[in-house]
Amino acid sequence: MNKGNALDYIKNNNIIGIKAGNQRHEFLEIWMVVVQNRIFARSWGLAERSWYNTFLEESAGEIQCGKTIYPIQAVIPEDINNLTEEINQAYLTKYNTGHNIPYSRGIVQEKHVVRTMEFIILD
Repeated sequence: MNKGNALDYIKNNNIIGIKAGNQRHEFLEIWMVVVQNRIFARSWGLAERSWYNTFLEESAGEIQCGKTIYPIQAVIPEDINNLTEEINQAYLTKYNTGHNIPYSRGIVQEKHVVRTMEFIILD
């Protein structure tokens, strides 16, 4: 599996499939960004049964980039405070058209920023 291919896909596509934990059978489509060659996502929905909360309990999962599926580990980045502005800017830049604009402006608000997760592709 090639991490570079996944990074390129995420950089160039707005919707990425994610499967949190081992109990889910279908991929959920979410926004992801790449910052410093690392993959990040923020939870939009604040529901108890969200992909974010599932990953807090079980860090294993998968991301789907086109037809390729990558096993991942989800983590809360230790350096999140240093990366927050860069991640914010990545969201505002990537999702800057049409109906995405209100959501990209929303996802940089504190209630979503605190729900930032990093996805590490496993070899």
